[in-house]
Amino acid sequence: MAKTRQQKEDSVAKLSEQLSKAKSVVFADYKGLSMKQLSNLRDQLREVNGEFTITKNTLLQRALPTTNYQLPTELEGPTATLFAYDDEISPIKILVKTLKDVALGKIKSGFFGGTALDEGKILQLAALPTKLELKGQIVGILAAPLQGMVSVLNGNLRNLVYALNQIKISKGGE
Repeated sequence: MAKTRQQKEDSVAKLSEQLSKAKSVVFADYKGLSMKQLSNLRDQLREVNGEFTITKNTLLQRALPTTNYQLPTELEGPTATLFAYDDEISPIKILVKTLKDVALGKIKSGFFGGTALDEGKILQLAALPTKLELKGQIVGILAAPLQGMVSVLNGNLRNLVYALNQIKISKGGE
């Protein structure tokens, strides 16, 4: 059933709002993915505050100028749009992993912040650790010297206990 002009205008307004709220946006070819795979992908993305919607290229091209985004190339074929609202990288990682696992679909282009990205740069972003992983690495780096100091201090106490135990044994104690 064809959409009315008002429905199309509403779709463009909604896309403009989603584009302006998103920290990163990725356009992908979803051709070949089953409804179950799309549903699973959307569920995973919802957990990291991401959204994956199927968008008409013409409506998307009308929405992009309202948000100061400019595509490096024209979108062709079926297009789905990933909107990452909180963490810029996690939803991209999930999308790339899903497309790789099912060996279907393809990344077309996207935006990170206000910068336009091609497929190669998006795949590089997907290889980066997430914010949570980076925070864990920083905590580990900061905690390592403290753990070393605690180990050294415990070593002296341990050696004292061993020495006292050897003295006790040498004096006939048990």
